[in-house]
Amino acid sequence: MSTTADRLATAYSDAIETLCRVTPKGWYAERGTARAGVTRTGVASLNGVFDLTTDPDLGSLDELATEVRAQVPHWSIIVRGEPSAGIADLAARHGLTERSALPLLACATDDIVFRTGSTQQTLVRRVGAAESDTYTAAFAESFEAPVGAFGSLMGGAVLDTDGVTGYLAEESGRPVGTGLGMRAHGVVGVFNIGVVPSARGRGLGRALTEAVLRDGIAAGADIAYLHSSPMGRPLYESMGFTLVQNWTMLTARASEA
Repeated sequence: MSTTADRLATAYSDAIETLCRVTPKGWYAERGTARAGVTRTGVASLNGVFDLTTDPDLGSLDELATEVRAQVPHWSIIVRGEPSAGIADLAARHGLTERSALPLLACATDDIVFRTGSTQQTLVRRVGAAESDTYTAAFAESFEAPVGAFGSLMGGAVLDTDGVTGYLAEESGRPVGTGLGMRAHGVVGVFNIGVVPSARGRGLGRALTEAVLRDGIAAGADIAYLHSSPMGRPLYESMGFTLVQNWTMLTARASEA
């Protein structure tokens, strides 16, 4: 029987497939129940091999890991829950020995706690592909990543793709935060929520998240999900999000990547 966790895992898989098929230089493949998506950024989580079923196909994961490893230096394997001994061994053979938790949070859209009368909403606007360079620069600054770390991830037609919407927060005409909504099958995924260091603490992260969620609800979503960082988790929990499941990302040690 399908569970909420299964539904969200499918939505995440669909989002990664969409992103990797439309981003310039992206690559996507499937083997059995395993999936692989490569964006060619310098971020391991954005070049991943994953099997989000409850019984991952080790042979297919191994095949895709070999293909992804040959394409990019920074990559990962992602599974739901704690990796089995078989997956840990497989990852180690490919040089992935570090583990990071990826908390999956979700909230039924009827239960989301929105602020009332917030002026911050007026500081957030939707952006399309014509502003991809501006969006990417703000995205990198918000995540304190080197210029160029995200490459052409949000370039090309990504921000004009059906079900994909980019958001910029601005202060005095300067981009200071980003968000991304990915919608399909009644689910909205919240991605890329980040605010530049100089503008943090003023509610912009919440305003960006609310913008993604409001548009998702307008498009018919009945549930929302996201992967939360430790810094962002208190915000999301205050909005009604709760932990559905912990996922695990396996990567190479920084000195080995």
